[in-house]
Amino acid sequence: MGTEAGARHHLLAVAVTEGAPIFELSIPVEVFGRVRPGMPELGYDVRVCNPVSGPVPSSAGFTAYTEDTYELFTRADTVIVPAVRDVTEEPPADLVAAVRDAHAHGARVASLCSGAFVLAAAGLLDGRRATTHWLYGDEFRRRFPAVDFDPGVLYIDHGDVLTSAGTTAGIDLCLAMVAADHGADVANTLARRLVAPAHRSGGQAQYVDTPVAASASGHDGLGPLLDWIRGHLAEPLTVADLARQANVAERTLIRRFHTAVGTTPGKWLTAQRVLHARRLLETTDLPVERVAHQAGLGGAANLRHHFTEAVGVAPSDYRRTFRAPGY
Repeated sequence: MGTEAGARHHLLAVAVTEGAPIFELSIPVEVFGRVRPGMPELGYDVRVCNPVSGPVPSSAGFTAYTEDTYELFTRADTVIVPAVRDVTEEPPADLVAAVRDAHAHGARVASLCSGAFVLAAAGLLDGRRATTHWLYGDEFRRRFPAVDFDPGVLYIDHGDVLTSAGTTAGIDLCLAMVAADHGADVANTLARRLVAPAHRSGGQAQYVDTPVAASASGHDGLGPLLDWIRGHLAEPLTVADLARQANVAERTLIRRFHTAVGTTPGKWLTAQRVLHARRLLETTDLPVERVAHQAGLGGAANLRHHFTEAVGVAPSDYRRTFRAPGY
């Protein structure tokens, strides 16, 4: 959508909902709506739109005051729905209808973080890949089974419909939209002005706080075995080893894993080893080769393979991002 200096013809509407988190609401206003010295005019006419004309409270004591309402959506080139107050609440019916109408009129529709619940309620994500904050994954899958939810990415761009992962991933998505409209050079320059990466390595998976599986009855009596495995991750364990430890046949162990944990013993073991490697990378200065050995993943190459597959970035990149102070 390249534009000449001074031109403003891309109408971009940002939806306000009552109690909306102020951070996600501010992202599109900052990325698209601010004129920066030394940069060409990008041509976005940014309008913040309330459900009704006048003041609408967002979060943290801020109030959005604007004459524009959701009625503007049908004239907009782009509509952005930031995060909502509470994903367990039904999205406002007037917003859902306005988003659906905007898309039907040809608008590009994007959501930031939990704004994806609005797009899904409008039916715009049915049969498509979509994402939102990883914390909301279970709720999103339950509410919208027709959507192919992908928790591991920072954003997904279908051209006409876009969704971003949690919180700061909204910046990644907005920069990607600028790149689509004006090219990578402009987006890169804007990213530098924002002191933000133009493109982050990996996806949302590296930020997921993976819980350790609980012991005891919640895992069909496997609790003691799971605890024992976590204490012996560095050892070259096989399914036969695990079956002997549990004093059951291999077939019985595999069946109980599927029932109680939802996966095979081998896949669960690999996931626990990757989780242990994450902790070692965060809290020690051990060489990657040593991390691989202590996590039971053999050598550095095998660690890189399984770690990158599970987390989305290489172990060295993960360590640079998440290493605790003092290491």
